[in-house]
Amino acid sequence: MSDDEVKEEKELDISSTEVVTKYKSTAEILNKALGLVISECKPKTKIVDICEKGDNFIREQTGNLYKNVKRKIERGVAFPTCISVNNVVCHFSPLASDDTVLEENDIVKIDMGAHIDGFIAVIAHTHVIQQGPITGRAADVIAAANTAAEVALRLVRPGKNNKDVSEAIQKVAEAYDCKIVEGVLSHQLKQFVIDGNKVILNVGNPETRVEDAEFEENEVYAIDIVTSTGEGKPKLIDEKQTTIYKRAVDRNYHLKMKASRFIFSEINQKYPIMPFTARALEEKRARLGLVECVNHDLLEPYPVLHEKPGDFVAHIKFTVLLMPNGVDRITHYPLQDLKPTKSVMEDAEIKAWLALPIKTKKKGGGKKKKGKKDEGTSESTGSQPMETSTA
Repeated sequence: MSDDEVKEEKELDISSTEVVTKYKSTAEILNKALGLVISECKPKTKIVDICEKGDNFIREQTGNLYKNVKRKIERGVAFPTCISVNNVVCHFSPLASDDTVLEENDIVKIDMGAHIDGFIAVIAHTHVIQQGPITGRAADVIAAANTAAEVALRLVRPGKNNKDVSEAIQKVAEAYDCKIVEGVLSHQLKQFVIDGNKVILNVGNPETRVEDAEFEENEVYAIDIVTSTGEGKPKLIDEKQTTIYKRAVDRNYHLKMKASRFIFSEINQKYPIMPFTARALEEKRARLGLVECVNHDLLEPYPVLHEKPGDFVAHIKFTVLLMPNGVDRITHYPLQDLKPTKSVMEDAEIKAWLALPIKTKKKGGGKKKKGKKDEGTSESTGSQPMETSTA
């Protein structure tokens, strides 16, 4: 076996300093990309224009890194920028011909991902287009997602089980009189794998079952929480809204239509592994070709799902590295000022979860890195919404 084959067999993880650097470089770019997208979320702005700016920023910034290396390094968008508004749950990233605009008081869910050399960072954030504090049920649903995510951050640690996390986040959502949205999974991330087999099922249902799994050191996860003031059972309303797909690498089929073969060839060349938006393909051919590709399971669609009109939906997602000294959240963005109608601080169990440290101290000590703040106190925003509660 050649040296190259040995290297390929060895799965790279965050026990490698180089891999950690790539994750953190990607995350830094993604955090800035989210800030750019939020700054563009203004009334009467076209959603597709904002999505394009987010994706372009990621491509430009990742393209500036690792230019002078011997081996070609893939980098760019790992998940297209999505902007899902109000009762739209996820995956809204419209085609160039779509004229949908944002409005004052819209609840905007922004979801995006980037990678360098296949090491993926993802983030989702909820922003309300208004001045001043967020109040009422909008504040409740955002606080529910954020607090559930903060609890998950403290429970996703080596030795803990995925079921422990599922039960905890459901309890948090209930405390805000909200629901965890069904069908949402928090996936393990690996090199060039955005949807690893180890998952946290946020809320169980008869159609979705996952195997019990224990978290281990040197793993990476996308903690993904979606909450709703409605039933938490989103529906697909219009298949034509679906624009995000991922190549099903284990499937093959000889396509009949010329347009399908053309599009599928383009996808294999440009987007062989990561999710992509149909906006990046030639639109007329894409409309025809994608249908046959999906019908024969060559592509996995990411459908645009909806709760009922009038329901509020919030989305919080971040990337965590399970390091030897604790959990390192590498993608993060501060929330607006929230004034929820409910408080969870009187619930002893939730309060105890939130009090758990993010970093751990190894027995026998060890050298402490200079200038590194304690993440448990410096970065966490989980307690802020509860402390400003007007309940």
